[in-house]
Amino acid sequence: MTDISSRNFAEVRFLTSVFDLKQLPLPEIPEIAFAGRSNVGKSSLLNCLLRRKNLVKTSGKPGKTQSLNFFLLDNSIYLVDLPGYGYARVSKKMQSAWQELITAYLETRKNLKCVVVIVDLRHEIKIADLQLVDWLRNYGKPFLLVYTKADKLSANKRDKNAAVLDAGFGISKPERLLFSAKTGMGRDNILRALDTFLV
Repeated sequence: MTDISSRNFAEVRFLTSVFDLKQLPLPEIPEIAFAGRSNVGKSSLLNCLLRRKNLVKTSGKPGKTQSLNFFLLDNSIYLVDLPGYGYARVSKKMQSAWQELITAYLETRKNLKCVVVIVDLRHEIKIADLQLVDWLRNYGKPFLLVYTKADKLSANKRDKNAAVLDAGFGISKPERLLFSAKTGMGRDNILRALDTFLV
C-alpha cells in the first residue's frame, strides 16, 4: 500500500510543467490531482500539505498556474497542481485551452487515484465547481471535496456554510473536509483521507 499520511515529506521536488499530454511523465506511480477555481487557495493548500512555504508558487493574480504542474513525493507519488478555472483574467482562448488540457488529462490518466476539488467555504456554490464534481461523478473518477479558508469564519458560520455546500453538491458530511492553510486545520484529515484512495 502506498500511503501519504505517515510520510515526513523530506523528499519533495517540482518535477515538470505539462502544457501538452505528450509531455506527461510515465504513469508508473499513483497521482493525486488538485483542482479549484482561480484564487481558491489551491497553492496554499498544497504547500501546507507538503510542509513547504513556497514550493508551489502562490499568487494574488488569477490564472497564475497555466499548466499541469507535477510534484514528486518520495519518488513514489505525484501531486498534480491543475490550472485554476472560473474567473481567471485571461483570454477565453487561453481558458478553453486549459479546459481541454485538464479534461483530456482527467479522462485518460490511468494512474490518477483522486481529484481533490477545492472550494472556498465563504461563498455559495459556484456553477464551475458543481460542473466539475458532476463531471467527475459521471465519469466515475474518485474525488474529495475540501472547503478552504475555514479560519475566516466562526465555527457556527463554518457549519452553516458547509451544510449549504454539501446540499448543493449532493454529498454527506463525511465526504468533505474543512481546511485552513493559515492554521493548518484539516491538514492531517486530508492526508488520512487521501490514504483511502491510494490503497
